[in-house]
Amino acid sequence: MAQANLQGSNINLVKQHNLQAILLNLLYEPGLSRSHLAKQTNLSNTTITNLIAELIEQGIVREKVANSDEQDMLRPVGRPRTSVCLEPNARFVIGVHIGIGIFRVAIANLRSEIIHSQVYSFDVNSPPPDVLNQIVSAIESTITESSFEKQSLLGIGVGASGLVDFTTGVNLLAPNLNWHDVPLREYLQEKLSLPVIVDNNVRAMAIGETYFGAGRGVDSVAFVYGRTGVGAGLTFKGQVFRGSSKGAGEIGHNAMLLQGGEPCRCGNSGCLETLVSESAILRQAENIARINPEGILATLFSQASDNPPIECVFDAARQGDIQVQKMIEERGYYLGIALTNLVNLFNPELILLGGIFSRGDDLFIKPVMQTIQQRAFGGLGKNVRVQAASFGWKSGVTGAAALALLHFFYQQIEI
Repeated sequence: MAQANLQGSNINLVKQHNLQAILLNLLYEPGLSRSHLAKQTNLSNTTITNLIAELIEQGIVREKVANSDEQDMLRPVGRPRTSVCLEPNARFVIGVHIGIGIFRVAIANLRSEIIHSQVYSFDVNSPPPDVLNQIVSAIESTITESSFEKQSLLGIGVGASGLVDFTTGVNLLAPNLNWHDVPLREYLQEKLSLPVIVDNNVRAMAIGETYFGAGRGVDSVAFVYGRTGVGAGLTFKGQVFRGSSKGAGEIGHNAMLLQGGEPCRCGNSGCLETLVSESAILRQAENIARINPEGILATLFSQASDNPPIECVFDAARQGDIQVQKMIEERGYYLGIALTNLVNLFNPELILLGGIFSRGDDLFIKPVMQTIQQRAFGGLGKNVRVQAASFGWKSGVTGAAALALLHFFYQQIEI
């Protein structure tokens, strides 16, 4: 298990830290006795008793009496054994995921479980204030339509596409939106009168996976997301690695082809994003369909369906279209090269694939794993697990909600 800030202290000046240590332990292991919590946090029984009493009074945790079978095993005679557990619906956060042309707004509880979610579209050519006003209206509508009391709302977490300064909440650069120096946190806080925390959307997704998804209990996690762009979020022992300029994880702009590569929106050419993003795969697929008009892929493209084009590509590969299979294997090879570099640099225990890589995980994971195992230095690739992420289309808002939960509840990080 990733032991992130789980050790407490009996020094009075760090009461808040002790409360956070208790809450994180209850998040990881629902239903702990007070004595078990004392051992887990290295706090005295008296300190645990006093702090749990405060949390019960606030409605954040509740007591649970063991059932009869547990009583027989744990305490055959005497007082019933009780444990304490987190009350997940005691507090809520709002998660906002800003993608390319869409944004999602969701309400989540203390376990980052989505209670309510809505998706909205916007014109990528709209000026940032227009898009932010749409987001403000969506958040206001979500709060109005919800059944919880506003005082139980801790704050808002925003995961935004592009280069984001976590300390200021400014979106420094989002090439796919043509955004520069957009003050997301300041704007939303002023309009909504609620605390706001902002980070890159893929880093937020990595937080969601680390604390609430497939990365839980893993010391080092790399979350890799592909759609319009390609990015990675890295966590080590529960802490996000952002780099000195808040830009760690921009693997979509790794130079993969030094000559003859397609131009990238970042201004360079031959970037990973030009090879494995959704648009890059669809360009390759359209060429295949044009050359083979009677093929499986062309047939799927021509059929009237609500199925997104990328799903048609994946379905064609699953149905045996050899050319599509080869194309995806090649895309998987390029992705595998980029992840091999990630393994050589950071040696993560787990790599989670999100976005289109998750939707086509049965097609991508094999070539990715083969490349990593063959190319990683010193056999490092043999110890890395690669699997699909947990939350599907919910990854963005779950991550944004997790960002808010960590900042405003579980860790209350000062920035």
